[in-house]
Amino acid sequence: MEKNNFQIHGHEPEIHVNRPPGQKFWQKQGPFSLWYFVFMLIMLYFFQSAMQIKREQIPFSQFQKYLEADQVSECVIGEKVISGTLKLMDPKTGKPRRFITVPLYNTALANALDRHGVKYTVAIETHFFRDLLVNWILPFAFIFFLWGILSRRMGTAGMNFLNIGKNKAHIHAENLPKVTFRDVAGVAEAKQELEEVVEFLKNPARFQRLGGHMPKGVLLVGPPGTGKTLLARAVSGEAGVPFFNISGSDFIEMFVGVGAARVRDLFDQARSKAPCIIFIDELDAIGRQRGGPVALGGHDEREQTLNQLLVEMDGFDTGKGVVVLSATNRPDVLDKALLRPGRFDRQIVVDKPDLKGREEILKIHTRELKMGPDVDLGVVARRTPGFVGADLANVANEAAIL
Repeated sequence: MEKNNFQIHGHEPEIHVNRPPGQKFWQKQGPFSLWYFVFMLIMLYFFQSAMQIKREQIPFSQFQKYLEADQVSECVIGEKVISGTLKLMDPKTGKPRRFITVPLYNTALANALDRHGVKYTVAIETHFFRDLLVNWILPFAFIFFLWGILSRRMGTAGMNFLNIGKNKAHIHAENLPKVTFRDVAGVAEAKQELEEVVEFLKNPARFQRLGGHMPKGVLLVGPPGTGKTLLARAVSGEAGVPFFNISGSDFIEMFVGVGAARVRDLFDQARSKAPCIIFIDELDAIGRQRGGPVALGGHDEREQTLNQLLVEMDGFDTGKGVVVLSATNRPDVLDKALLRPGRFDRQIVVDKPDLKGREEILKIHTRELKMGPDVDLGVVARRTPGFVGADLANVANEAAIL
């Protein structure tokens, strides 16, 4: 199972939202971003065109006549053209006429301007397309490229700065193999207690008729590798409901408020998919006791995430069929507010399997293996005291490889 991706196991057509391996940022963005970029360039072109001042083109000889007649108020001398304003008024607009001409430089030009008291400046001629490229296209292209690099490094799909508080989900199809209680062994007591959760998800009206309600949270406690996550998936498979799986560490980011936003988004999605199961693995990553040293910068993002989780668990109605399952191997560090009635008020211990449990686990993991007739799984179980489900699965795999 993937630990770092938020997943939903349910009964809808498969929807991929993560970028496929090897796909480039601009390929992932699709044609929308490309057309958006082209549209932006077109708008910049018309903006630059609108900003261009309309001028009357006149011969240089006519400019000299205006100058000698003292009809030039000001001008700008460029590399290739001279532009400026005449003292004559435009009859259509009632404003001074503007002109542009190609100069034929001579030594008497500056003297003539000074003699007639014309205010003039010398400037480098501007080039529209060059200025558009340097001032607009290249900066925006660099920002677009930098945004793509940051998005890929952040490991999320789409514009992650806009969706950083969202949970990215896969919805797996119904024909994918499910995990049921038949695939779980060595934890008979835990399975028996979880059957009540399955019954509630299948037939919630039964509990409601009696005036009772299902616990909002069930905490699976046990050493690593004992099958806590597998049990949660088996509950989902038995009940036939969507399964939201996320690790506690996935809520925490370097940005303040992201964890709380992801908690809100997770419960919003769960309500829309009810009845369903929310499974939070490694709950101790966000559920540690509060009141410790404040994080760098004066704000503890983990505590804010925990507070939002407490609020959400108080806010949803168990009658809608949303059950929260969590797993941890460190229940002693959890905040007391999490374990009070109305939240994770039921704890189920998932301990290491005994001799019979280890033999049952070995039978599950060797179902698809071709074994010799002399293989005795009971002997293997007796020689692996203290092994958990993950260890026994590794033993079976190593035997197949060898």
